[in-house]
Amino acid sequence: MIRPPLISAAELQQALAPSQTPPLVLDCSFDLADAAAGERSYREGHIPGALYVNLNEDLSGPKTGRNGRHPLADRADYARWMGRVGIVPGREVVVYDRQAAMYAVRAWWVLLWMGHRQVRVLDGGLAAWQAAGGPLSQQIAQPLPATPYPDAAPQRPTIDAQQLQQRLGDVLVLDARAPERYRGEVEPIDAVAGHIPGAKNRFFKDNLQADGRFKPAEQLRAEFAAALGGRAPAEVVNQCGSGVTACHNLLAMEIAGLHGAALYPGSWSEWSSDSSRPMEKSPRS
Repeated sequence: MIRPPLISAAELQQALAPSQTPPLVLDCSFDLADAAAGERSYREGHIPGALYVNLNEDLSGPKTGRNGRHPLADRADYARWMGRVGIVPGREVVVYDRQAAMYAVRAWWVLLWMGHRQVRVLDGGLAAWQAAGGPLSQQIAQPLPATPYPDAAPQRPTIDAQQLQQRLGDVLVLDARAPERYRGEVEPIDAVAGHIPGAKNRFFKDNLQADGRFKPAEQLRAEFAAALGGRAPAEVVNQCGSGVTACHNLLAMEIAGLHGAALYPGSWSEWSSDSSRPMEKSPRS
């Protein structure tokens, strides 16, 4: 059964009650400017029983300098990682972070891509958990390892740089980066500023309410319908800087009932590494 993509703090508290079969909780907190910060914050306090997941080490593959900052790992590597942390078919998994779900969504998408449907994102993250009276723990949880997750065909669509370049104009590219990065006014991370030609900007934080929880499904559906301009979700490619916050827009589309959009995993960090690919900037309107 496909679970709703979000779980509330109250629902998670109930699911973690001693009388229940608890879900496996993964803390995905991270900081692009300080790769060790996420684990430090986990050690300072996390949802009891949660395991720490590192964006660089667990959710990304080896970098070549031309495949982006957070390339996908091989499916066999993900299958082994899932086994190491105890993810087996049918096991409920909840992912969260401290950064508006911007990293938890990568774990959510990877698990779905690997065929694990029983995964949800904690709506509002750790702040929502604490606001609901949830306790924090400093005890380092230990996984219950299992065999590598059984591999199957990818369960979520992706597109690579060559395919995307061939289809520019035929698909709608949604760029999840901040507007000033999308326009090419600043570029604090990658070597080149700008965006993929024809891309539209949908800043991932626009998916959230002021309290850090996702907007209602109806509101997200209306906003994305306006952005898509009549295109079907299957004609949409989501990208960002390195294929991480693009998953935030993919989650928002799932909440809105808009299924089937693709991820460009390499995103701008891969695209801009090859000067032969077309790039553009947009003036502030």
